[in-house]
Amino acid sequence: MTDYLHLNKANWDQRAPLHAASSGYATEAFATDPAHLSEVVRFDLPRLGDIAGLRGVHLQCHIGTDTLSLARLGARMSGLDFSPASLEQARGLAQRCGASIDFVESDVYAADQVLPAGTFDFVYTGIGALCWLPRIEAWARVVAALLKPGGRLFIREGHPMLWTVSETREDELVIEYPYFEHVEPMVSDDDRSYVEIDTALTATRTYEWNHGLGEIISALLRHGLQLTALEEHDSIPWNALPGRMVVDDAGEWRLAKDRWRLPLSYTLQALKR
Repeated sequence: MTDYLHLNKANWDQRAPLHAASSGYATEAFATDPAHLSEVVRFDLPRLGDIAGLRGVHLQCHIGTDTLSLARLGARMSGLDFSPASLEQARGLAQRCGASIDFVESDVYAADQVLPAGTFDFVYTGIGALCWLPRIEAWARVVAALLKPGGRLFIREGHPMLWTVSETREDELVIEYPYFEHVEPMVSDDDRSYVEIDTALTATRTYEWNHGLGEIISALLRHGLQLTALEEHDSIPWNALPGRMVVDDAGEWRLAKDRWRLPLSYTLQALKR
């Protein structure tokens, strides 16, 4: 497990240029339409509120489409990611769009060492980020360290119940993976990605971990954050369970049958006391 950072970084370094070229990230739409926002941030708009003029940091920002979207809403944004290839794409997209965004390379657990601690009005974390972290406690500490007093954490993330479900059993929903944080990782070996890519990956081995909703909230509480909102959703912005989902015009995927059976994502907000 000690090589998880090396293996995961190799995987994301390969994904980055392929994602930037994929229709799933719509980078050309950002370049041609100055009002374009990512589907993820458009979903978040009713809950984000007015962020104009606020200083924000997007942890695990990948190629920066959500970071750029937050900047287009008026926030002064920084983005942090451990993948240099992802940051290369993020910086290139921001430059094409004339956006001033500070992108920093770092493991998320060291974010408060490479960014000015205690200065951010909000920390943003998007879909599919927390599953790459072996320990949620250390992440919560970093979030608290980055925020100024009264600052806000905003997360929309895949629901930990979704992460427990087998991706291969198309006939029914079968719990296959841990719900609670577990020392040993869930190991994947897959040459595909969650958006359409035109080249198979060769750095295919990755390590992931689940974190229960109670574990996430409790870690934040222990580090001085106060929960202000928690909403569970029956949709998620990718085809997380192939063969069992349908997509709407906004790019949100839901169970094709009896969608009340499983929460797919959640939005959580918390304030630093």
